[in-house]
Amino acid sequence: MPHIAMVSIPFHGHVNPSLELLRALAARGHRVTYANDPSWADTVRATGAELKPYDSALPADGGVDGDTIDQLTMFLDDAIAMLPQLRAAYERDRPDLFLYDIAGSPARILGARWGIPAIQLSPTMVAWDGYEQEMAPAIEAMRADPRGADYYHRFTEWLVAEGSPVTDGPTFMGRPDRALALIPRALQPHADRVDPAVVQFVGPLLGDRAAADLWTRPDGAEKVLLVSLGSAFTRHPDFYRRCIAAFGGLAGWHTVLQIGSEVDPAELGDVPASVEVRRWVPQPAILARADAFLTHAGMGGSTEGLFHGVPMIAAPQAADQFANAEQLAALGVARVVDLATVSADELRKALIELTTDPEVAGRCTALSAQVRAESGVDRAVALIEEALPAR
Repeated sequence: MPHIAMVSIPFHGHVNPSLELLRALAARGHRVTYANDPSWADTVRATGAELKPYDSALPADGGVDGDTIDQLTMFLDDAIAMLPQLRAAYERDRPDLFLYDIAGSPARILGARWGIPAIQLSPTMVAWDGYEQEMAPAIEAMRADPRGADYYHRFTEWLVAEGSPVTDGPTFMGRPDRALALIPRALQPHADRVDPAVVQFVGPLLGDRAAADLWTRPDGAEKVLLVSLGSAFTRHPDFYRRCIAAFGGLAGWHTVLQIGSEVDPAELGDVPASVEVRRWVPQPAILARADAFLTHAGMGGSTEGLFHGVPMIAAPQAADQFANAEQLAALGVARVVDLATVSADELRKALIELTTDPEVAGRCTALSAQVRAESGVDRAVALIEEALPAR
């Protein structure tokens, strides 16, 4: 059997997007191994893949503190520590093909050294023609900071020492030899300027997650709103209280409120029966039955919202969430709010306006059809199988 090796990090946003693809590859008879932290063993095995464990120092909850330089440094440190563990895991069990998440880039180094093709699976936006020029001011600003200068120096030093054919850090990360983008083209900036010889868009690969994760719409709920700030930055009890005040008294509405693991439900005060408080939710299952979505606008949530055709209130907090939120608003399916300052009245007004506007409804329906049409596990599997070397 061909051996396909996946490499990723222990964050929901980096694992979930490719699970259905790996499940399909295993079902096709390929031997699939998955290098990740042991905490993800059950998730990996559920796809039919075999775990290749490595120890990651990344925070278990996915929360990333500090500014951009601090965050990039943390990921670089993890990659440097990951590489020798990957080498030991695969030295005597070399795959025919590496698949790797954007944060699993050590697989690209091993692939180049061992002559094994490697395909990046990008759960977020990819580089376009002119990307480096547009990002140059931000990169130069980081290089001007001593911490940033050290980050770029260490990155290049590591790549050179490991024999990487690409030794510039940003190029190594942003310009893979080949990539599959697991996002809708609608969320990709300058999609028309992305090189189709390198990147193929296969859309969100949600598979049967919505059917497998059961959730029942309560009797009497005319409309359903899901409120979720993702898996990482969920410590916002004051915001949740504003959501309860905004939506708890809306006639006919049932609100599912995900609060994460760091908030005590007692901090929320009195919660009406129309608000269902959960620490964790089967998000695709609820969105498949929802009428609106209040999201942090992570790429996963933004993608699932578009796929299921629900209008969104976007409350971004970090990283690509701000760009995603603005893109959703530009597509005409979302309103962007400031999580720290938005009032209950403003939240309620945004929800009512979004869900009573026929133009928003039309755009949601059209984009859902577009995203579903371009998404396909079978197509992604075919592209990967084409990349397998002749045995």
